[in-house]
This record gives sequence, structure tokens and C-alpha cells, in this order.
Amino acid sequence: MAQPASGSETVLGQKWDQCISDTLLKVGGGLGVGIVFSVFLFKRKLWPIHMGGGIGLGMGLANCSHAFKDPYNVQGTIAKVIKETPKESSPKEEITIIRTEEAPKS
Repeated sequence: MAQPASGSETVLGQKWDQCISDTLLKVGGGLGVGIVFSVFLFKRKLWPIHMGGGIGLGMGLANCSHAFKDPYNVQGTIAKVIKETPKESSPKEEITIIRTEEAPKS
């Protein structure tokens, strides 16, 4: 039987899916804008279509690069460790208090 995918494989697959769909949308949008500019402003030349597609592809690849280079985008909790020394005890004795709170949403 096949084993279920682990958490990191699922996250990586989601990043790839998002990367591919985002790039295709940006290339399609760039081609669409290039076609409109080609038809209405540049007398049906091909260079606006190529330029729009290239800009869309570049923007999509830049977003993919940013998504894969951002490994610490995991929401979690912040643990604050506070060390206190009681007044009536010896100086070597410390009390450790761990307080957790939600991480800020970005």
C-alpha cells in the first residue's frame, strides 16, 4: 500500500502548484495585454506580444523564487522564557516560566 504524503511533501507540492498556476496566469495576462497593445497601438506588430509574455514569465518566476527561498513562513506560537530568582532563596536557584502566545498573522 502507498503511504500517505508527509507534511513537508504536501507543503512542497502546494508551493509547486501555486508557482505553476501563478506563472501561467501572469504569462496569459502578459500575452493578453500584449495582444491588445499590438492590435490597437502598434499596427499588429509581434514584439508587444512577446514582450508581454516575457514580462509575465519573469514576474511568475520571480514569485516562484521568492516562495521557495522563504522557508520560515510557518505560523506557530512564540515561547517566551522568563527566568526569575526568588528573593528568599539562594542566588543559584531559578524559576523558569514559559509563556506561549499566538504568533502575529502576517
